[in-house]
Amino acid sequence: MTLFRLDASIMPQTSASRELADLVEKEWTDAHPTSPVVRRDLAADPIPATAWQNAVTGGFTPEENRTDAQREARALATTLADELVNADAILFAIPLYNYGVSQHVKTWFDLAYTDPRIDPQGTALRGKPATLVTVLGGNYAEGSPKAGWDHSTPWLRRAFADVWGLDLRVVERPFTLVGVNPALDQFTEVAADLKEQAEEHARRSGKEIADRRGQGSAA
Repeated sequence: MTLFRLDASIMPQTSASRELADLVEKEWTDAHPTSPVVRRDLAADPIPATAWQNAVTGGFTPEENRTDAQREARALATTLADELVNADAILFAIPLYNYGVSQHVKTWFDLAYTDPRIDPQGTALRGKPATLVTVLGGNYAEGSPKAGWDHSTPWLRRAFADVWGLDLRVVERPFTLVGVNPALDQFTEVAADLKEQAEEHARRSGKEIADRRGQGSAA
């Protein structure tokens, strides 16, 4: 029994996404205390920006003609896919940066996606329980001034649930910049309520993926 956890915050010491993901992980480890947690930190150990191109071009190149860079990129892609395929459950902690999917997350996804086990025709991830924890500095809900500006969460839902086929739960906490940006001070009470709701959702999601995995193993 293994949980794979991916973190993407570039500010680990003050990361709201890591704090929320810790709650999910705790529910998993409480249910499976002897199970390992495999971690990948995309901020501490970023994927090289050139790796995706080398992996793709290497796929069209006979093994004996591949460059060292192509071989290394394809080996890294296999490692990334192995981490996903070998896990019994998956936890993603991915903040919203600059209104879209951040470069280091997209680079990781694109490289892993070159592995045939997790492309749209692959079945290795179908139905696997997963939680996406995401945090947003502002509020992009319907009715807010910037409704629709979050171009990360919808894409991640599409990629993880529809493309990879994960049984995905999404835990979202808006307004993490309240208390940091004085312009948002008027939303202090709302932000506190949203934080509490997100924490409860995180705990519930952690229990769900732990229970779901336990039931699957028993079957």
